Amino acid sequence: MKKAALYIRVSTLYQIDKDSLPLQREELINYAKYVFNITEYQVFEDAGYSGKNTDRPAYQDMMYRVRNGEFSHIMVWKIDRISRNLLDFASMYDEMKDLNIAFISKNEQFDTSTAMGEAMLKIILVFAELERNMTSERVSAVMISRAEKGMWNGANVPIGYKWSTEKKYPIINDEEAVIVHEIYNLYDELHSSLQTARSLNSHGIKTKRGGYWSSATVCQILKNPFYKGTLRYNYRKAGRGKIKNENEWIIVENNHLPLIEPVQWERVNLLLKDNYHQMSVPGQMQRHKHTHVFAGVIRCKCGASGGSMLDRARQSGWRPSRYLCTRISRGRQCDNPKMVSDVLLGPFIFNYIRNIIQVQKNITDYPSATSLEKPLLQGKIFKNVFGINKQTLQELYDSFTLATSVEYPLVDEKGNTTPKSKIDTLLAERNKHQKAFDRLKNLYLYDDTAFSEKDFISEKQRIMNKIDNINAALQQLSSEATDTVSDITFLKEASNYVIAQKLLSDQELDNWQEFAENIDVDILQKFVRAVIEKITYYNENVLSIEFKNGITHTFLYR
Repeated sequence: MKKAALYIRVSTLYQIDKDSLPLQREELINYAKYVFNITEYQVFEDAGYSGKNTDRPAYQDMMYRVRNGEFSHIMVWKIDRISRNLLDFASMYDEMKDLNIAFISKNEQFDTSTAMGEAMLKIILVFAELERNMTSERVSAVMISRAEKGMWNGANVPIGYKWSTEKKYPIINDEEAVIVHEIYNLYDELHSSLQTARSLNSHGIKTKRGGYWSSATVCQILKNPFYKGTLRYNYRKAGRGKIKNENEWIIVENNHLPLIEPVQWERVNLLLKDNYHQMSVPGQMQRHKHTHVFAGVIRCKCGASGGSMLDRARQSGWRPSRYLCTRISRGRQCDNPKMVSDVLLGPFIFNYIRNIIQVQKNITDYPSATSLEKPLLQGKIFKNVFGINKQTLQELYDSFTLATSVEYPLVDEKGNTTPKSKIDTLLAERNKHQKAFDRLKNLYLYDDTAFSEKDFISEKQRIMNKIDNINAALQQLSSEATDTVSDITFLKEASNYVIAQKLLSDQELDNWQEFAENIDVDILQKFVRAVIEKITYYNENVLSIEFKNGITHTFLYR
């Protein structure tokens, strides 16, 4: 059976509005009918899609159905309707050969079901690719020649400048120039691109496109040599790609009127380089290689994640991390003005975990949920916290005192666990025997012929003995839970002896730097992620800690 997939495409809306699509459709239908005697066909149409790749909806739909064996032929008006990229077309053509499907181009007059048609196709493809490459090289040579002469090659005009049709080159825009001067002056004063961005946003100053400033957009302006009168071309690969080798750059000094004095531009860029190196870990060249202990679990009150960065180095060389709402770092608005540092997070989180363990160990000393609040907030780090949410306290108290409320493994001193399923099994077994006793009693009371009084008493005693045994087992598990259950089931996760010892000790963790310097930072981060789901902060205060077992501990501040 012959059935053809007729594929048509145009690149622009202008072509759609003209007769290109109808022309392709009509000619292909007639070509299929009268040349190949194919009356069954399906038209696939991509209107307004480029031929630079094959990421087109109708094309992808066609290929899916071709692979399912629906068609015997693929027909196009011209070969470049499929793709202008030789590799894309070659890949498609190889697949068509494997599927034994003929490819036919009307304009080029070939049919790949014949040896001559296949050879002609390959020749055409090679020369088409050669022509495109040569055209690209000619265009690139012209652009480089223009740049070497100090001419503009059509990039976006940077803020502070506007396009001059007379000079065919950007000239200073007096209104926007004020913003650029403000950016350089602020960075000169603050030595921080982030603080500069926040200052611009707080004063309602917008970017060229009317958006908010971020650290990245500020840095782009500070690093752009165009502002000191230098034209730089062929700096990056296509778009905002990777920076090319310096010997490929085209640099034309003093090419146009500078907006920023070269002296200030050089000074600012030296500051940028110094700040970058200071933010790097010794022995490493990239900031992102540093491990941030609370990365991935820290959240701003607004719901955004906390972006990680390094704080200043201490005298010993130790550098804690600090975290800023990513909405702010991306130039968006958030009313959380301050960063939060490991110096605060570390003592707060680890002392609170230590307090939970101490409370758990001595749970019999606490008669109610509210009595847990004071010992949980034991320590200098909690001086500004005046309470813990009542629901949190009740959930924690229940998890320590009621075996049936436990939703996580019970951990003994050796790290062995008693799964909740064991408790559930005993409860289910007790319920089954209780129902059996109820049925037995009903039979004895309401059916005189069921069995004798002696048999009833014997069976009753057997069932009650089983229920008593189950109750004893439940009591034992409940007692063990009181002694060993913890709000956080991390003891077996704490692979580092120092962490376990510190958390199990009676002493407050009052020197975070000393503690952090003696433990591999990767182990600290792994421990935090094993124990905690989310930490929410606002204005340097920890608002809540959500542990992996699902209980969220919410703190109240003065």
